[in-house]
Amino acid sequence: MDEIKNTAETEEQKVVAAEANNAETASAEVTTDTAAPEKRNEPTTKAEVIDRLKDIVYNGGNVERAELDHLKMLYYRIHNADVVAARDKFVEEGGKPEDFMPAPDTEEENFKAQLSLIRELRNKAAEEQEKEKLANLKRKQEIIERIKELSATPDDADKGYNEVKDLQAEWKDIKAVPAENATELWKNYQHYTEQFYDQLRLNHEMRAYDFKKNLEIKTHLCEAAEKLADVEDVISAFHQLQKLHQEYRETGPVAKELRDEIWKRFKDASTVINKRHQDHFEAIKAKEEENLVKKTELCQKVEALEFGELKTYNQWEDMTKQVLAMQAEWKTIGFTPRKVNNEVFERFRVACDRFFQAKTAYFKANREKLNANLTAKNALIEKAEALKDSTDWGATTNKFIELQKEWKTIGPVAHKVSDAVWKRFNDACNYFFDKKNEANAGQRKEEEANLELKKAVIADLEKLAENAGDNLLQSVRDLQARWNEIGHVPYNKKEKTYRRYRELCDKIYDTLHETAGRRRMDNFRKTVADKGGSELTRERSRLQNAFDGKKQEIQTYETNLSFFRTSSKKGNSLVADIEKKVARLKEDLEEIGQKIKAVNEQIKAEKAEK
Repeated sequence: MDEIKNTAETEEQKVVAAEANNAETASAEVTTDTAAPEKRNEPTTKAEVIDRLKDIVYNGGNVERAELDHLKMLYYRIHNADVVAARDKFVEEGGKPEDFMPAPDTEEENFKAQLSLIRELRNKAAEEQEKEKLANLKRKQEIIERIKELSATPDDADKGYNEVKDLQAEWKDIKAVPAENATELWKNYQHYTEQFYDQLRLNHEMRAYDFKKNLEIKTHLCEAAEKLADVEDVISAFHQLQKLHQEYRETGPVAKELRDEIWKRFKDASTVINKRHQDHFEAIKAKEEENLVKKTELCQKVEALEFGELKTYNQWEDMTKQVLAMQAEWKTIGFTPRKVNNEVFERFRVACDRFFQAKTAYFKANREKLNANLTAKNALIEKAEALKDSTDWGATTNKFIELQKEWKTIGPVAHKVSDAVWKRFNDACNYFFDKKNEANAGQRKEEEANLELKKAVIADLEKLAENAGDNLLQSVRDLQARWNEIGHVPYNKKEKTYRRYRELCDKIYDTLHETAGRRRMDNFRKTVADKGGSELTRERSRLQNAFDGKKQEIQTYETNLSFFRTSSKKGNSLVADIEKKVARLKEDLEEIGQKIKAVNEQIKAEKAEK
């Protein structure tokens, strides 16, 4: 046996490690941000877009970011097209364009809900993937430490040869690790593997055999990498190349005189694929930048429109045609860079909205309406000024709130008096509420004191829940009576405090309910023992009817639950209440089932005696 010595990290391994790091990073970026969506029939209606989103939700949110953005763009493109069609129809039927009001989008809430679900599923998948990577990192570090131990001496290396082979096979089976650890992890693995082989005493035939097998594998990988140059799908070819790099790194060394040659062949093939991949995304980026220039120019054109001097209907209509033409041109331009796509669209939308809002205001505004609004607002001001010195805080607060609501319902007044009118009304409101806040300062201190008292009750309930005594029911009732005697607490802490109080009460009453259930069951068995014959049969029939009724009630609640979609605190609370009621019904169902079993046992015992 000749001692085999491998050199420290070769130039091949340095390049492999660098390529591994760059490949994993590039792969992650493509998968997350720029991968092209799967080819499928393009949705042509908002319902089809929503159905596609539902399919994505059903499949666990597994979708590329680009497809999700594309679906979002399609939805609003279809929506805008519907609005334009409705407006054209309205005009064709004799209506004036300025009088057109688009109908509310009844499907948008469902659309946004599906997007929200997909984001949640994608975030969850990303978290699971990160956990898996951390677990893989930990196991690979353990493998490195074990190989390090076995490479301490030649004797340890000889004894641990098969174990190292198994560890290498396991290393190959373990998948991705965090990108920031990949290069260093691979360097350590390669270093201690080479150190192990330096210590290992193998005959030349065994080493030559390993080198030969490794050369066959790496040659096959080179051939596979070279064939990828003919794959039409650039993204697919790039991802396949990453897998080949992983296999190459996990394959052992070849004869020293062939290392540079085989690595150069593999690296040259990789360079071709990487160049195609880079060129592909540079072309997309260049096109997006070109689109950004075009869309920015349209934004500037709309923003540059001056309509303050438009005085006639024809002047407004001529400019309207210009804006509509620019909107039509916008739709023919493709995507811009993702990081600014929403921003440039919002800029264009705001500029267009500014024009149409001004146009609407021009046709609706008239002096008579402005004067009527001014009269109405002056009347509200007089009421507010008459109320501002009142100390009947509750009633007057409600009156001010009503005045403020009514103020919002009144249209605009002439610009020259608008600020003065608002200031006069706002000053009266602020004067009253400032005085009210000064008067209620003492009440807030009392509410803080009440909060401390209720916290004390909660602390006693916690002790009672952990150490239930013999007089549990009376104790909890006494604490509930104390709670009810305490006044209001600060509004922003009211819900949290009451929720904790309710949780503890429910926990104690669940304990009481369980104890009472056992007591009822014991009493029932004693009662059944005194019955016989037809009485037992009737009792079983009554219990069976009760059992079926409870079962049907549970089924009804569970069916109703399947139709709920909770997106608010109130909805979540309702679902929680129903689920709690279903749990209690199931407990009752279990108790009835035990009673039926007891009756059956009694009937069986009676038959046995006869």
